[in-house]
Amino acid sequence: MDLTALRAHAHQTLRDAAIPELPNRYSGKVRESYDLPDGRRILIATDRISAFDRILAAIPFKGQVLTQSARFWFEATRDLCPNHVLDYPDPNVVVGRRLDILPVEVVVRGYLAGTTGTSILTLYKAGRREMYGLTFPDGLRPNEKLPEPVITPTSKAEAGAHDEPLSPAEILERGLLTEAQWRQLSAYALALFARGQALSAERGLILADTKYEFGTDAEGRIVLADEIHTPDSSRYWLADSYPARFAAGERPESFDKDFVRSWVAERCDPYRDPIPEIPAELILQTAEVYIRAFETITGEAFAFPADERPVLERVRANLAPYFSRP
Repeated sequence: MDLTALRAHAHQTLRDAAIPELPNRYSGKVRESYDLPDGRRILIATDRISAFDRILAAIPFKGQVLTQSARFWFEATRDLCPNHVLDYPDPNVVVGRRLDILPVEVVVRGYLAGTTGTSILTLYKAGRREMYGLTFPDGLRPNEKLPEPVITPTSKAEAGAHDEPLSPAEILERGLLTEAQWRQLSAYALALFARGQALSAERGLILADTKYEFGTDAEGRIVLADEIHTPDSSRYWLADSYPARFAAGERPESFDKDFVRSWVAERCDPYRDPIPEIPAELILQTAEVYIRAFETITGEAFAFPADERPVLERVRANLAPYFSRP
């Protein structure tokens, strides 16, 4: 990647995407969305990085990396599953169809990995062998490849609550999905993951696990939403070093983007204390990892801005055709 270009453009960050001319704004941890009256949704990926239920910093080009990584994968999988994409009016923006998001988050795992409370590795270490409606044998090692990819669905928790593991039987018993929806969603998820693993292998990567979000359109079809196989939604490992590191019991080599999170956690209680000023070099280091991830995953060179306009000014200009007219 071009480190000189990164430093030259590092001031061009998008921390906020408030655009008064667009209606029905919703602000998430990373993305800002606007629902248009005609059924379209504008999704703007900011450069915010969040952890500990707080926004820690803005990482230059993080939003562009997420949008363009997802674009690569949406286009590479559109023959497998319908997706919400309608247009890309800006490097940080996707315009899609507004969907009714299904109340189940789908995580597909090819390896015994993870660190969260709902990950199969965390549960396995705690002694669980039956989880998500699946049975795992004794004797598996951390980060070991599973015989075949598995789906580990979770509930989509309300704000302030935690996702909960679900089995297919629980999904149907609670009426979260119909049996036909679960079958279709599962088939889509496994097909998308298989394509992701195959194309990642060509780039020297292992797609260890990922999460998908699906919704239904006005006709009731299941449609892939949000993002797909981005550095934030997926766990990628470097294939060349995996065998030796696994044999040695070491964590697989990956795109480590947690510099900022680790730096903050070492210096304060991030849930209670003010966040100390994060060094500019650390911000740049994290931006470099995101851009390297994009270039490795897609095989494409990252496109830095061709002009010096502030990112929000550029985004507003590119979204002007979507502004409501009196």
